[in-house]
Amino acid sequence: MNRGPGRIVFLALILAFFAVFLLWPILYVFREAFFPGGGGFSLAYFGQMFADRTLRESLLTSLLLGAVVTALSTLIALPLAICSVRYRFRGKGWLMGVVLLPMIMPPFVGAIGVRHVLAQQGPLTLLCNKLGLVSGSVDWLGMGGFWAVAALAGLHLYPIMYLNLVATLANIDPELEEAARSFGASGWGVFRRVTLPLLLPGYFAGASIVFIWAFTDLGTPLIFKYRQLVAYRIYTYTDSINVNPMGHALVVLVIVMAGALFVASRYLVGAGRGASLTRATRARREISPNLPGACGIYLLLAAVTFLAIIPHLSVIAGALGESWSMTILPEHLGLGHFREAAAHRYARFGLANSLLYSCGSTALDVVLGAGLAYFLSRGRPRWGWLLDALAMMPLAIPGVVIAFGYLGAFGIGPASWVAPFLVMSYTVRRLPYMVRACYAGLEQTSVSLEEASASLGASGWTTIRRITLPLVAANVVGGAILAFSFAMLEVSDSLILAQKVADYPLTKAIYSVFSDPVKGEYIASAMGVLGMAILFVSLLAAGKVLGRRMGLLFRV
Repeated sequence: MNRGPGRIVFLALILAFFAVFLLWPILYVFREAFFPGGGGFSLAYFGQMFADRTLRESLLTSLLLGAVVTALSTLIALPLAICSVRYRFRGKGWLMGVVLLPMIMPPFVGAIGVRHVLAQQGPLTLLCNKLGLVSGSVDWLGMGGFWAVAALAGLHLYPIMYLNLVATLANIDPELEEAARSFGASGWGVFRRVTLPLLLPGYFAGASIVFIWAFTDLGTPLIFKYRQLVAYRIYTYTDSINVNPMGHALVVLVIVMAGALFVASRYLVGAGRGASLTRATRARREISPNLPGACGIYLLLAAVTFLAIIPHLSVIAGALGESWSMTILPEHLGLGHFREAAAHRYARFGLANSLLYSCGSTALDVVLGAGLAYFLSRGRPRWGWLLDALAMMPLAIPGVVIAFGYLGAFGIGPASWVAPFLVMSYTVRRLPYMVRACYAGLEQTSVSLEEASASLGASGWTTIRRITLPLVAANVVGGAILAFSFAMLEVSDSLILAQKVADYPLTKAIYSVFSDPVKGEYIASAMGVLGMAILFVSLLAAGKVLGRRMGLLFRV
């Protein structure tokens, strides 16, 4: 694939894919924002946007939410990463796997259960009343739920930060820290003067993804009915996308802010990679902590795990509880809600469609991602950085932005056949995972084996099929599992693009069922448990295949 017509055909295919399904929707949004209605250049809608107090407050609130969630994720992930890389303790493998549990459920599903728990007469209020801590009802959500949204997002996203920090810490040469200690530096001094500077590029890579994700999250605010956020404002403009350019202007602002973080992150990560001293020249020796230290580690893991699984437990309780009103715990446990979910037409459409869309997008991700990774790793083109940047862009471009662009660029309406566009949007959003997984495997595979095959007369495709693919099969499988699992529970694209019940994927079906005032909350919880089970099995398999290399998939 390094030369010949096969290379040209693949390059044409991948460039056409990026041009049509990534760049064109974004360019369309820019065109409509700066040339509204096909007229002349105008900044009028940007002026109106900043003059509108509601939009200004939504923007500032979203920025604050991103900052709070990033800080919360850091406070949780950093000590966990240090424990994982530097200490040896009993049950470490199992316990460090447990801290990744929040990844098995999108926060908007967890919000269904948490919203019930935090209701004014919900289980938490009743428990506090029984303990004598408060009397009467309590508005735990307060100001519309900002802190509830922030806490739920932080507990969901800290694993991304954790995986990045683990990968970076494991790469720091322990001899640098030992040299600092030999000159009399204290433990804190070594961390502040040596470890932290080397950790920052990898940290910023994870922090940028966490910030962008929290800044543009749509599902959780919808469940909490918290409307003072940019993502919700963009969502409200989808109904008037062809007549009101204000939505395009707002999306452009989000793209510019996300793009700035993307560029800054790539610059810092690239600068970190340029420092060869950060690469470990030998394996780090894990330390066995003393009794107080071991107790501290177990206490930290227990506290984080307890907080992280509260949303999961609340959803499971809502799904299993035949009756859960004005009681601390559900009464009359059973599978009735699961039977109702199985019979509900939204659930049937949702599960079948999600399987179809996710399998289709995963197949495309495997072909495009593995091919692009091979081309970048083995071809080493001068302009390979451009292809790599295009492949990583979806990590920095929020799903709500891509979905909004698809609506306008492809003229998607209530009567449109939306399935191909959902497949393509899922493919674009998950392609970075596939590229990174395959690239990591190719970089660890000696090219001499392929050269030996070629020297014996094997064609390029024969070498790839019989030599390269078997050597990187684990990476291909791991990336494909992640691409499939996250596509199954994609939120923003699904909520915006799927407008007919027959096209609903699982997440849109869950949201629609939740809107039923009678039993919607409980049936939606049962559907959420099904989604959790699918993602749990998928991530467990991906973790087995990729190990610590999973952290490299969540980097821009």
